[in-house]
Amino acid sequence: MANYTAADIKALRERTGAGMLDVKKALDEANGDADKAMEIIRIKGLKGVTKREGRSTAEGLVAAQVNDGVGVLVEVNCETDFVAKAAPFIEFSNKVLAAAVASGASDVDGLLAAELDGKPVSEQVVEAGALLGEKIVVRRVARLEGKLVSAYLHKTSKDLPAQVGVLFAVDGEGAAAEEAAHDVAVHIAAFAPTYLTRDDVPAELVENERRIADETARAEGKPEAALTKIVEGRLTGFFKEGVLLDQAFAKDAKKSVAQVLQEAGVTATGFARFRVGA
Repeated sequence: MANYTAADIKALRERTGAGMLDVKKALDEANGDADKAMEIIRIKGLKGVTKREGRSTAEGLVAAQVNDGVGVLVEVNCETDFVAKAAPFIEFSNKVLAAAVASGASDVDGLLAAELDGKPVSEQVVEAGALLGEKIVVRRVARLEGKLVSAYLHKTSKDLPAQVGVLFAVDGEGAAAEEAAHDVAVHIAAFAPTYLTRDDVPAELVENERRIADETARAEGKPEAALTKIVEGRLTGFFKEGVLLDQAFAKDAKKSVAQVLQEAGVTATGFARFRVGA
């Protein structure tokens, strides 16, 4: 007869994020000793690292922190939403964020080489995967500096940790600047711009869009005299789709993001946006 209860299984699953069958097997092997069962799960997880290498990691979370004008954003991935919302995974991800902040890492290689609890983050990733029984990946890290940096995290599901994260930097200060920066950070989360300004769009991409607009207009039989105006109009539409400052502001579509920032007396200097798995 098993010397553990359903509550013991539930508690160990919450501690480890492991599947029910794995937890039950570990408790059986440990004769109901939760600490020993946790150790068994971890050891067996380390043995399965190689088998997990090819697995897809489309779930996970984003985490962010801002200190003294420096914002850091990380994305940590796992295989299932069950693990993504498990306390051990969330705790580990927050430690990865702390390591990114402390080390000043601005790319994944630098972060994986940073120290976390006396070991490189890369080793801690392997151990976290062993404990959780899934492939864990530190996918992205962004570091953004500015006079004022606003961070925004968005949950796409109330049952999961944040799936979308944004850092937005402006050259400004004061309550109005903080409010505008926050509102635009929320806007970025929803509208997913690719570029900050038109000047940031690669010239070859602009020329390709202009060519497509021209060919489309000609195929539609538009008059030659009107082609230039039509093409430029469609190019403007392209900018409004992917350039942050050209986008219609989420809270007031009659204004562009640029207008909102101008009214607040601030200038945008950069942004970063992560969506888990995207």
